[in-house]
Amino acid sequence: MSRLITILLLLITCSASASIVSEQRVPARYMQTTEDADIWAQVGDKVVTVGNIRAGQIIAVVPGAEDYYAFRFGFGSGFIDKGHLGLVSGNQRVEDSLGDLNKPLSNQNLITWQDTPLYNAPDVTSEPFGTLAENLRYPIIDKLKDRLNQTWFQIRIGNRLAWVSSLDAQEDNGIPVLTYHHILRDEENTRFRHTSTTTSVRAFTNQMTWLRDQGYTTLSMYQLEGYVRNRMNLPARSVVITFDDGLKSVSRYAWPILRAYNFKATAFIISSRIKLKPQPWDPKTLQFMSVSELYDISDVFDVQSHTHFLHRVDDAMHPILLSRNYHNLLFDFKRSRRALAQFNPHVLYLAYPFGVYDDKAVKAANDAGFHLAVTTVRGKVKPGDNPFLLKRLYVLRTDSLEAMSRLISNQPQG
Repeated sequence: MSRLITILLLLITCSASASIVSEQRVPARYMQTTEDADIWAQVGDKVVTVGNIRAGQIIAVVPGAEDYYAFRFGFGSGFIDKGHLGLVSGNQRVEDSLGDLNKPLSNQNLITWQDTPLYNAPDVTSEPFGTLAENLRYPIIDKLKDRLNQTWFQIRIGNRLAWVSSLDAQEDNGIPVLTYHHILRDEENTRFRHTSTTTSVRAFTNQMTWLRDQGYTTLSMYQLEGYVRNRMNLPARSVVITFDDGLKSVSRYAWPILRAYNFKATAFIISSRIKLKPQPWDPKTLQFMSVSELYDISDVFDVQSHTHFLHRVDDAMHPILLSRNYHNLLFDFKRSRRALAQFNPHVLYLAYPFGVYDDKAVKAANDAGFHLAVTTVRGKVKPGDNPFLLKRLYVLRTDSLEAMSRLISNQPQG
């Protein structure tokens, strides 16, 4: 059995390990690395090498299964081979001269694009603690400027404080949540060519190919919630793909493309428009998926709510959600969750119709049992954001891959 499989089994059998380490239900003991030691952790839904700790470093660990100790790593647990640890030598002990180990996190992360050095003090001449691997998001405790006006990030690993130079890592500017609706082949798109919410099969294929080639991980809404609420370690190259409405073109075109790349996505479904049987394909009309089509795409798409009857406008072309009272909204939201439960027993996320919302819609979404809600306000999602006002991004059919790169890269959005 490979080492990574062993660690994966350890994660499964010790599912409470993160809370054990963080809450100290099992007493932690300080041990010292006897040699440079690789460390592993679950990042997203994979167990990966997340860096190493240099020889002679002291960390707090708790007993793990088989050949590993567990320790606090970000929002979960890391694992280190027991053979790399020994008793703390001499009279050494952890002197926490860098700050309070119980200091709360700052709702900010750093991002690593390459193997990133960790130091025991905010000074490149200080003793090295180890490295963080590339493609990680890691929670920050604090930031400071040194005497040369260089920014340093303070982090916590295994109940030890360490420092990362901003020359080696970036501050996290959020995860992009991409929004799509309709998708058609160029030659059959005679009606929706000038509709911004309609993309082409060619453009979508190119965009997904670019994400794959750049090494992006596609996240579920459950993982996005873990990010917003500071509960989950995720890769630096992360993106969420969403499709609103539940149109038939999603199952016809988007599904096979995403499946070919082993990507995951979220389908926000208008539950009252689900068809009992598949409709003959007609690219000149907006057709909605059937019950069987929604079941078919479930290997790629996670079904979530786009309301039941609220995706409509009034005679003045205003979204009716804004004119409905709280009780009407609450009833609709709950009805949508019940209707979609046949496809997914965990309907926990909502996309507001047309992206609009008001105070009563936010309250109703919360009271109906949703955990998050997304809008069409432009921007990325960051830890600590209002979970019922999350932003998203559009990548248009006419956008170049360079424009897409700028949009989803780790740069502040204007």
